[in-house]
Amino acid sequence: MNILVYGAGVQGSYLAHVLIRGGHDVTVLARGERARLLENKGIVIRHYLQRKTTIDRVRVIRSLEPSDVYDLIFVVMKYSDFEAVLPILAANNSRHIVLIGNNMETYAMQDYLSKNGRSPKQVAFGFQTTAGTRTDEHVICIRSGHGQMVIGGLDGTIPFRPLLEQAFIGTKYKLNENDQIDAWLKNHMVMIVPLTMVILFHQFQMKQVVRDDKRLRQLVAAMGEGFQVLESLGYPLIPAKQASWIIGYPNVIRRALKIFFSLPVSRLIDGTPVELNALNNTFAEWRAMSNVPTPHWDALEAEWQAGIS
Repeated sequence: MNILVYGAGVQGSYLAHVLIRGGHDVTVLARGERARLLENKGIVIRHYLQRKTTIDRVRVIRSLEPSDVYDLIFVVMKYSDFEAVLPILAANNSRHIVLIGNNMETYAMQDYLSKNGRSPKQVAFGFQTTAGTRTDEHVICIRSGHGQMVIGGLDGTIPFRPLLEQAFIGTKYKLNENDQIDAWLKNHMVMIVPLTMVILFHQFQMKQVVRDDKRLRQLVAAMGEGFQVLESLGYPLIPAKQASWIIGYPNVIRRALKIFFSLPVSRLIDGTPVELNALNNTFAEWRAMSNVPTPHWDALEAEWQAGIS
């Protein structure tokens, strides 16, 4: 298959690696120094838990032209970057697109591609459950097993599911289809935003995060408030046990976070203020529509904004 991976950060690099090892003709869209590095050295990934390094040669492009047609396009990027890419995807003649990453506006994005597409578009949304960071020379990837993606369509079954299965048939990578992918992504955001606020507040110094018991308590309480906001607006809490544990057992969750932040692997968490602001600003609109009080989220938000002003 002829596949484009649009974006070459940690997530896109690992996805491209999987697809290349699956025997497909893979192209990666990257720019600037990252594009030059991929052309010269290939996709270099240090698999942190597996203690191995892989190198994959890949074709690199710097822009997507309307006439560049691919069987599948995986767009792997931060929520704050999607808006700039949607017109480029709409102008392209490829039909099957998967938008991967944190996403608060799935329906709006699908609607945009449907109304403005140069060709009929079929769209799915996903989240790859890998983590890591990028250095000047390579990507450090944290994954369990061979990697997996939570994926789904907004109108029932993904219309091009057979094509997706074909893309991964030669790999051990798992596709976990979720028929409520929009709600899943919103639930995930509720955890990610307060967590990232605390980490960025301490500038990725995880020892400081562990010692900051006040903000860890705020963090867990803010997650619970976020789930309650979603529920008040009619969104299902999925996975259900995730929300029930965070709301019902905040001290247990806080202690678990302390343990995690004490581990060396936690230092490889990535996050940017730009994406955090975009996610939080969208959620602020939902909080305003809800009658659920969010004092802990509000306090973290105020401290975060004061810290960057």
